[in-house]
Amino acid sequence: MKEMIISNLKEVHNRIETACKLSGRDASEVQLLLATKTVPADKIKIAIDAGETLLGENKMQELRDKDSDLKELNIERHFIGHLQTNKIKDVLKYVSCIQSLDRLNLAEELDKQLQKENRNLDVFIQVNTSFEESKFGLPPHEVISFIHEIKKYKTLKIKGLMTIGLLDVDKEKMQPSLRLLREIRDEIYNAKIDGIGELKLSMGMSQDLELAIAEGSNMVRIGTSIFGNRFLGKEIWNENIAE
Repeated sequence: MKEMIISNLKEVHNRIETACKLSGRDASEVQLLLATKTVPADKIKIAIDAGETLLGENKMQELRDKDSDLKELNIERHFIGHLQTNKIKDVLKYVSCIQSLDRLNLAEELDKQLQKENRNLDVFIQVNTSFEESKFGLPPHEVISFIHEIKKYKTLKIKGLMTIGLLDVDKEKMQPSLRLLREIRDEIYNAKIDGIGELKLSMGMSQDLELAIAEGSNMVRIGTSIFGNRFLGKEIWNENIAE
Protein backbone atom coordinates (compact mmCIF):
# COMPACT_ATOMS: atom_id res chain seq x y z
CA MET A 1 0.00 0.00 0.00
CA LYS A 2 2.74 2.46 0.94
CA GLU A 3 4.69 1.85 -2.25
CA MET A 4 1.56 2.29 -4.36
CA ILE A 5 0.60 5.60 -2.78
CA ILE A 6 4.12 7.01 -3.02
CA SER A 7 4.42 5.88 -6.63
CA ASN A 8 1.04 7.40 -7.44
CA LEU A 9 2.03 10.68 -5.80
CA LYS A 10 5.15 10.87 -7.94
CA GLU A 11 3.09 10.20 -11.05
CA VAL A 12 0.58 12.93 -10.16
CA HIS A 13 3.36 15.44 -9.51
CA ASN A 14 4.89 14.48 -12.84
CA ARG A 15 1.56 15.09 -14.53
CA ILE A 16 1.31 18.51 -12.88
CA GLU A 17 4.86 19.45 -13.89
CA THR A 18 4.35 18.28 -17.47
CA ALA A 19 1.05 20.16 -17.76
CA CYS A 20 2.68 23.31 -16.42
CA LYS A 21 5.54 23.07 -18.90
CA LEU A 22 3.13 22.64 -21.79
CA SER A 23 1.23 25.72 -20.62
CA GLY A 24 4.34 27.80 -20.00
CA ARG A 25 3.68 27.89 -16.27
CA ASP A 26 5.84 27.26 -13.23
CA ALA A 27 4.81 24.12 -11.34
CA SER A 28 5.08 26.08 -8.08
CA GLU A 29 1.90 27.93 -9.14
CA VAL A 30 -0.19 24.76 -8.73
CA GLN A 31 -0.93 23.20 -5.36
CA LEU A 32 -1.91 19.57 -4.93
CA LEU A 33 -4.86 19.05 -2.61
CA LEU A 34 -5.46 15.45 -1.54
CA ALA A 35 -9.15 14.60 -1.91
CA THR A 36 -9.50 12.19 0.99
CA LYS A 37 -13.17 11.23 1.09
CA THR A 38 -13.44 7.65 2.43
CA VAL A 39 -9.63 7.39 2.64
CA PRO A 40 -8.59 6.09 6.08
CA ALA A 41 -6.11 8.03 8.19
CA ASP A 42 -3.33 5.46 7.79
CA LYS A 43 -3.31 5.95 4.02
CA ILE A 44 -3.46 9.72 4.37
CA LYS A 45 -0.47 9.60 6.73
CA ILE A 46 1.60 7.86 4.04
CA ALA A 47 1.01 10.80 1.72
CA ILE A 48 1.75 13.29 4.50
CA ASP A 49 4.99 11.50 5.35
CA ALA A 50 5.88 11.82 1.66
CA GLY A 51 5.60 15.60 1.95
CA GLU A 52 1.95 16.45 1.24
CA THR A 53 0.37 19.08 3.48
CA LEU A 54 -2.99 20.03 1.94
CA LEU A 55 -6.10 17.87 2.46
CA GLY A 56 -9.72 18.27 1.40
CA GLU A 57 -12.69 16.51 2.98
CA ASN A 58 -16.30 16.35 1.79
CA LYS A 59 -18.00 15.27 5.02
CA MET A 60 -17.99 16.66 8.54
CA GLN A 61 -18.11 13.15 9.98
CA GLU A 62 -14.86 12.23 8.28
CA LEU A 63 -13.16 15.39 9.52
CA ARG A 64 -14.18 14.43 13.04
CA ASP A 65 -13.37 10.74 12.79
CA LYS A 66 -9.87 11.29 11.38
CA ASP A 67 -8.99 14.26 13.59
CA SER A 68 -7.36 12.32 16.41
CA ASP A 69 -4.91 10.77 13.95
CA LEU A 70 -4.18 13.93 11.96
CA LYS A 71 -4.54 16.95 14.25
CA GLU A 72 -0.92 16.98 15.43
CA LEU A 73 0.49 16.80 11.90
CA ASN A 74 1.72 19.75 9.86
CA ILE A 75 -1.22 19.90 7.48
CA GLU A 76 -3.91 22.27 6.27
CA ARG A 77 -7.45 20.97 5.89
CA HIS A 78 -10.09 22.40 3.56
CA PHE A 79 -13.76 21.55 3.31
CA ILE A 80 -14.63 20.84 -0.33
CA GLY A 81 -18.11 19.32 -0.09
CA HIS A 82 -21.59 20.80 0.10
CA LEU A 83 -21.91 22.41 3.53
CA GLN A 84 -25.20 22.37 5.40
CA THR A 85 -25.73 25.29 7.77
CA ASN A 86 -26.41 22.98 10.73
CA LYS A 87 -22.91 21.50 10.34
CA ILE A 88 -21.03 24.84 10.34
CA LYS A 89 -20.02 24.85 14.00
CA ASP A 90 -18.60 21.33 13.77
CA VAL A 91 -16.80 21.82 10.45
CA LEU A 92 -15.11 24.99 11.68
CA LYS A 93 -13.38 22.97 14.40
CA TYR A 94 -11.21 21.31 11.78
CA VAL A 95 -10.69 23.48 8.70
CA SER A 96 -8.95 26.69 7.69
CA CYS A 97 -10.81 27.09 4.40
CA ILE A 98 -14.21 26.29 2.92
CA GLN A 99 -14.14 25.90 -0.85
CA SER A 100 -17.87 25.46 -1.36
CA LEU A 101 -19.42 28.82 -0.46
CA ASP A 102 -22.38 29.12 -2.83
CA ARG A 103 -25.28 30.88 -1.11
CA LEU A 104 -25.94 33.90 1.07
CA ASN A 105 -27.54 32.10 4.01
CA LEU A 106 -24.41 29.97 4.32
CA ALA A 107 -22.23 33.11 4.34
CA GLU A 108 -24.47 34.66 7.00
CA GLU A 109 -24.37 31.63 9.28
CA LEU A 110 -20.62 31.24 8.84
CA ASP A 111 -20.15 34.87 9.80
CA LYS A 112 -22.28 34.49 12.93
CA GLN A 113 -20.27 31.52 14.15
CA LEU A 114 -16.92 33.07 13.23
CA GLN A 115 -17.80 36.22 15.14
CA LYS A 116 -18.53 34.09 18.18
CA GLU A 117 -15.12 32.48 17.81
CA ASN A 118 -13.42 35.80 17.04
CA ARG A 119 -11.73 34.44 13.93
CA ASN A 120 -11.64 34.80 10.16
CA LEU A 121 -11.94 32.11 7.51
CA ASP A 122 -10.64 31.72 3.98
CA VAL A 123 -13.35 30.86 1.47
CA PHE A 124 -13.60 29.91 -2.20
CA ILE A 125 -16.80 30.63 -4.09
CA GLN A 126 -18.14 27.53 -5.79
CA VAL A 127 -19.42 28.10 -9.32
CA ASN A 128 -21.44 25.68 -11.44
CA THR A 129 -19.58 26.22 -14.71
CA SER A 130 -20.95 23.06 -16.34
CA PHE A 131 -24.59 24.14 -15.81
CA GLU A 132 -25.48 20.64 -14.59
CA GLU A 133 -28.49 20.38 -12.26
CA SER A 134 -26.73 17.63 -10.30
CA LYS A 135 -24.01 20.03 -9.14
CA PHE A 136 -23.96 22.72 -6.50
CA GLY A 137 -22.50 26.16 -7.07
CA LEU A 138 -23.54 29.61 -8.18
CA PRO A 139 -24.61 30.27 -11.74
CA PRO A 140 -21.70 32.08 -13.43
CA HIS A 141 -23.64 35.29 -14.05
CA GLU A 142 -24.34 35.69 -10.30
CA VAL A 143 -20.76 35.54 -9.05
CA ILE A 144 -19.89 39.24 -9.10
CA SER A 145 -23.12 40.31 -7.39
CA PHE A 146 -22.60 37.52 -4.85
CA ILE A 147 -19.13 38.86 -4.05
CA HIS A 148 -20.58 42.32 -3.45
CA GLU A 149 -23.13 40.79 -1.07
CA ILE A 150 -20.73 38.74 1.02
CA LYS A 151 -18.14 41.49 1.31
CA LYS A 152 -20.16 42.81 4.25
CA TYR A 153 -19.20 39.70 6.21
CA LYS A 154 -15.79 40.78 7.44
CA THR A 155 -14.93 37.35 8.83
CA LEU A 156 -14.94 35.80 5.34
CA LYS A 157 -11.80 36.24 3.27
CA ILE A 158 -12.39 35.47 -0.41
CA LYS A 159 -9.34 33.62 -1.68
CA GLY A 160 -10.56 32.06 -4.91
CA LEU A 161 -13.12 30.29 -7.04
CA MET A 162 -13.86 26.57 -7.20
CA THR A 163 -15.62 24.40 -9.74
CA ILE A 164 -16.20 20.78 -10.69
CA GLY A 165 -15.84 20.76 -14.45
CA LEU A 166 -17.92 18.80 -16.89
CA LEU A 167 -16.61 15.25 -17.11
CA ASP A 168 -16.69 13.52 -20.47
CA VAL A 169 -14.49 11.25 -22.56
CA ASP A 170 -14.30 14.07 -25.09
CA LYS A 171 -11.78 16.66 -23.90
CA GLU A 172 -13.25 19.28 -26.20
CA LYS A 173 -16.48 19.04 -24.22
CA MET A 174 -14.68 19.24 -20.87
CA GLN A 175 -12.49 22.28 -21.42
CA PRO A 176 -15.12 25.07 -21.72
CA SER A 177 -16.36 24.61 -18.15
CA LEU A 178 -12.80 25.00 -16.89
CA ARG A 179 -12.06 27.96 -19.12
CA LEU A 180 -15.23 29.64 -17.87
CA LEU A 181 -13.95 29.77 -14.29
CA ARG A 182 -10.83 31.62 -15.45
CA GLU A 183 -12.97 34.01 -17.46
CA ILE A 184 -15.13 34.70 -14.41
CA ARG A 185 -12.01 35.50 -12.41
CA ASP A 186 -10.92 37.90 -15.14
CA GLU A 187 -14.32 39.58 -15.00
CA ILE A 188 -13.94 39.99 -11.24
CA TYR A 189 -10.52 41.58 -11.71
CA ASN A 190 -11.91 43.91 -14.38
CA ALA A 191 -14.71 44.94 -12.01
CA LYS A 192 -12.03 46.23 -9.59
CA ILE A 193 -13.99 45.30 -6.47
CA ASP A 194 -12.57 46.90 -3.34
CA GLY A 195 -10.87 44.39 -1.07
CA ILE A 196 -10.61 41.63 -3.65
CA GLY A 197 -7.01 40.71 -4.36
CA GLU A 198 -5.47 37.79 -6.17
CA LEU A 199 -7.87 34.88 -6.56
CA LYS A 200 -6.87 31.23 -6.88
CA LEU A 201 -8.70 28.78 -9.10
CA SER A 202 -9.45 25.40 -7.52
CA MET A 203 -10.31 23.08 -10.39
CA GLY A 204 -9.08 19.87 -11.90
CA MET A 205 -9.33 16.30 -10.64
CA SER A 206 -7.82 12.98 -11.64
CA GLN A 207 -9.55 12.95 -15.02
CA ASP A 208 -9.04 16.55 -16.08
CA LEU A 209 -6.08 18.02 -14.19
CA GLU A 210 -4.08 18.74 -17.37
CA LEU A 211 -6.98 20.63 -18.92
CA ALA A 212 -7.51 22.57 -15.70
CA ILE A 213 -3.87 23.59 -15.47
CA ALA A 214 -3.94 24.72 -19.09
CA GLU A 215 -6.85 26.97 -18.14
CA GLY A 216 -5.09 28.47 -15.12
CA SER A 217 -5.85 26.22 -12.17
CA ASN A 218 -3.83 26.95 -9.03
CA MET A 219 -5.09 23.95 -7.07
CA VAL A 220 -5.98 20.48 -8.30
CA ARG A 221 -8.03 18.17 -6.07
CA ILE A 222 -6.80 14.62 -6.56
CA GLY A 223 -7.95 11.45 -4.84
CA THR A 224 -8.47 8.48 -7.14
CA SER A 225 -5.12 8.80 -8.94
CA ILE A 226 -3.36 8.68 -5.58
CA PHE A 227 -5.42 6.40 -3.36
CA GLY A 228 -7.28 4.37 -5.99
CA ASN A 229 -11.03 3.86 -6.22
CA ARG A 230 -12.72 3.88 -2.83
CA PHE A 231 -15.30 1.23 -1.98
CA LEU A 232 -18.54 2.17 -0.19
CA GLY A 233 -20.35 -1.09 0.36
CA LYS A 234 -21.51 -2.18 -3.09
CA GLU A 235 -20.55 1.15 -4.65
CA ILE A 236 -17.25 2.64 -5.72
CA TRP A 237 -16.69 6.29 -4.85
CA ASN A 238 -15.34 8.34 -7.70
CA GLU A 239 -14.15 11.82 -6.75
CA ASN A 240 -15.38 13.11 -10.10
CA ILE A 241 -19.03 12.62 -9.17
CA ALA A 242 -20.58 15.78 -7.76
CA GLU A 243 -22.64 15.44 -4.61
